[in-house]
Amino acid sequence: MKRLWTTGYRAYELGVFDEKDPKVAVIKDVLQKQLRDQLDSTAEEFWLITGPQMGVERWSIESALTIKADYPQLKIALMEPYADFAARWNENNQARLAAIKAQVDFAGRVSEKKYESPEQLRAYQNFMLHYTDGALLIYDPEHEGKTVWDWRAINRYREQNADYSMRMIDFDELQEAAEEYSECLREADEE
Repeated sequence: MKRLWTTGYRAYELGVFDEKDPKVAVIKDVLQKQLRDQLDSTAEEFWLITGPQMGVERWSIESALTIKADYPQLKIALMEPYADFAARWNENNQARLAAIKAQVDFAGRVSEKKYESPEQLRAYQNFMLHYTDGALLIYDPEHEGKTVWDWRAINRYREQNADYSMRMIDFDELQEAAEEYSECLREADEE
């Protein structure tokens, strides 16, 4: 069994306030390619494990759901750090989270308590590190966001666990992907 933690920027950190933003299509395309590359190399059960954040985490679930029919070994888990995680979100965002939860193979939470302290977020990171074999991040250390805390935790963990893999996609790689994506769209329009 292989288990991959996906995380990265929140939507607002990328200036994305509408799911029809072209950046979302590019990021989902990048995530699908990364997942396909890993899934093509194994027939063993493969778990994509991520959190509920709007942005890369949600887009990774949506990307996995898009390709799931092609990969019977693919399973998707959504893990919340604590109970009532989305309580402060508006109704629309809460409904979208509920809809995504209904589509994954497993949904759970690390802590059954409502938010009490940052210790719950550290416990969530530790859970993700302990129950995954590697991480896929859409993150650029030159452009910090909330993912900096996960990136730092992963790097500390890797110092003691050399087998833990990390694949990081930075803004340069996203720009290249955006150019390729645009070129593919142009070619499709010409046909």
